Amino acid sequence: MRARLANSFAVCSRLSRNVMPTESEIDVPSPIDLRAMVDAREWADAVSAKRPWREDFFRVFVNELRPLAGPQASVLELGSGPGFLAKRVLGELTFGRYTALDFSEAMHTLARERLSDLSNKVEFVLRDFISPQWNEGLPIYNAVITLQAVHELRHKRRAPALYDAVRGLLPKDGMLLVCDHFAGDGGMSNTALFMNKEEHENALRASGFGNVSCLLNQGGMVVYRAQQA
Repeated sequence: MRARLANSFAVCSRLSRNVMPTESEIDVPSPIDLRAMVDAREWADAVSAKRPWREDFFRVFVNELRPLAGPQASVLELGSGPGFLAKRVLGELTFGRYTALDFSEAMHTLARERLSDLSNKVEFVLRDFISPQWNEGLPIYNAVITLQAVHELRHKRRAPALYDAVRGLLPKDGMLLVCDHFAGDGGMSNTALFMNKEEHENALRASGFGNVSCLLNQGGMVVYRAQQA
């Protein structure tokens, strides 16, 4: 909330001086309200049909997490949404702790429906990772994963701060798996909301991650593996 207010004050200040706000100062509004059940359910119903290649990304997540799996291992999913990724991961792998963090209670409700009995293996946390305090009180995780959620920061300038906070939740050998849309050829056109591939890799490295690898680039989406430097 403070970050949003600061952004608003900066924009208003520029406008009061008859100076147009720059791209770096303006958040990109979402066309839908994912906190509203109607919008959340509509998004969940359409996303797999719109991007059937998401299945290939699910497989990448499962394969990367497989060596870590076990009753002592833990995973944090950021922007967990209606539970698609959690269902694939927990349907094949066992973890002692799986935390699903999302800013929408409607999405958590849909996730519980989708996961059914598997929902007993999930800790649902309601937080907005735009907030600077989103990670307070969370434990250390062996892996942090996120699928099609980083752009919900509503501006790419916030990505390095998000990744820096994530790094603080990982042990020395911890792993971040991050998948999102990218800007540029074959991707999205909004360069304020979406990073191009070079910007995404630079954001990860600037936050202290090393061994940044692109695991899959398909359908305007890319997934990276990053580990502590």
